[in-house]
Amino acid sequence: MTNQHTALYPPVLIRADEAEHIASLGHFLLADADVTGGALSSHRVALAAGADSAVPHYHGGSSELFYILDGRLDVLVGDEVQTADTGDLLIVPPGLNHAFGAHAGSTAEALIVITPGVQRFEYFHLVEQTRAGLEPPETLRGMQERFDTFFVDSAVWQEARKAR
Repeated sequence: MTNQHTALYPPVLIRADEAEHIASLGHFLLADADVTGGALSSHRVALAAGADSAVPHYHGGSSELFYILDGRLDVLVGDEVQTADTGDLLIVPPGLNHAFGAHAGSTAEALIVITPGVQRFEYFHLVEQTRAGLEPPETLRGMQERFDTFFVDSAVWQEARKAR
């Protein structure tokens, strides 16, 4: 006899060749919160050697998990910068400032999961448009609550990235 339970959402399978790729950010959009019943949202990032990625920010209600698939990733965690290597797992709790970029002289590839999930794919599109000069920075700042991404200043992160 099998024990069947009611699932909150159907199984989610995102084929690698079906994931949206935002090349300018190095992001592959995997699963947004709407397909997981709000349980999580996930993307993969592949960064060139020493490349910057997310600026310092925090999430008010979500934890962010980083699993390093390849290379080395520098991550601001609170007031210190840690380097995570292939196979390492880092979980940043809600409310803690963080940022990330590839370590100097190294590429980095990581799977990133936010839980509970937040509809973030639109956020990544806005970041792409802002970096391309198609949207003013105020657009992102005006949507911090919607995307549970609150930007902060970090002298520690700025110094660490300059030192590369």
